[in-house]
Amino acid sequence: MKTAHLCLLLHGVLTANVLVNAFDPFTTTVVLGLGATLGRTIYNYLHESCDNKWIAFNATSLEADLERKLFGQHIASRIILKAVNGFMSNENPKKPLVLSLHGWTGTGKNFASQLIAENIYKEGMTSSFVHVFTAELHFPHASHFDTYKTQLQQWIKGNVTNCARSMFIFDEMDKMQPGLIDSIKPYLDYYDKLDGVSYRKAIFIFLSNSGGESIIQTVLDFWKEGKDREELELRDLETKLSLSVFNTKKSGLWHTSLIDKNLVDFFVPFLPLEYRHIVQCAMAEMKARGVRPDRSVAEQVASDLVYFPKAERVFAVKGCKTLESKLDYYT
Repeated sequence: MKTAHLCLLLHGVLTANVLVNAFDPFTTTVVLGLGATLGRTIYNYLHESCDNKWIAFNATSLEADLERKLFGQHIASRIILKAVNGFMSNENPKKPLVLSLHGWTGTGKNFASQLIAENIYKEGMTSSFVHVFTAELHFPHASHFDTYKTQLQQWIKGNVTNCARSMFIFDEMDKMQPGLIDSIKPYLDYYDKLDGVSYRKAIFIFLSNSGGESIIQTVLDFWKEGKDREELELRDLETKLSLSVFNTKKSGLWHTSLIDKNLVDFFVPFLPLEYRHIVQCAMAEMKARGVRPDRSVAEQVASDLVYFPKAERVFAVKGCKTLESKLDYYT
């Protein structure tokens, strides 16, 4: 279908060029204009552009993805769906959407940000409007702190100028130099425009392991009290989490004005995963590989992981992080 459509467009351009020599100057101008329009159509058909054809939020699909693919994260799923849906439905937001995702490794922070991107951008994480920064790759040297600040500001300004609906994902925030993220504080604030550029439609997502200990302790206390983890609410975690992140030097958000000025819209806690969630992850991974999910294999993989507390073996130390390699061994 796509090839046929493209051929028709190319045929139109070629026909227009042939006809140029057969008409008077006025007609020639019209035909050339038609050819240029067709050329732009072909370009936009093949190349991603900042318009509704390439950027269109699907709330129903995001809700389904969070429910079916993100396991054990009832709080995070609820916050993300409401926050993203509210933001993308607003044609004139007062500030960019800023989410800070926290939790132990393997609990789904990166995966959640991927689901958000896939349900906004046609090209998902490969979209030219989705930008991922990792501390160890992009900001590795403490001695280059001032250079990084300048580069970060220029990167964000340049990309938002190119497309207002840009998304920026900062991974490994716990490894980022303290104070560096404050360099983008003006872009997250309630400004109409800065140097002629509006940042209000952009999305910023911070991913961090910091605050994980606070989350684990709260969930562990719930478990010891015999409460169901699904009874946990954001209010049980958010205050402790934000204070932990603000006061932890290795968080990337240590004493940051982003928190002090309330520019982070939500601190999203990702809970430690239990055995049943690991089984779900393994089943989903098999399905993604085009293999018929085998529960016995999934349970075997889940059983071989390391859990804590050591005696009770309640929560998986690495979550679903190493499942791919484990499945390679068992299948």
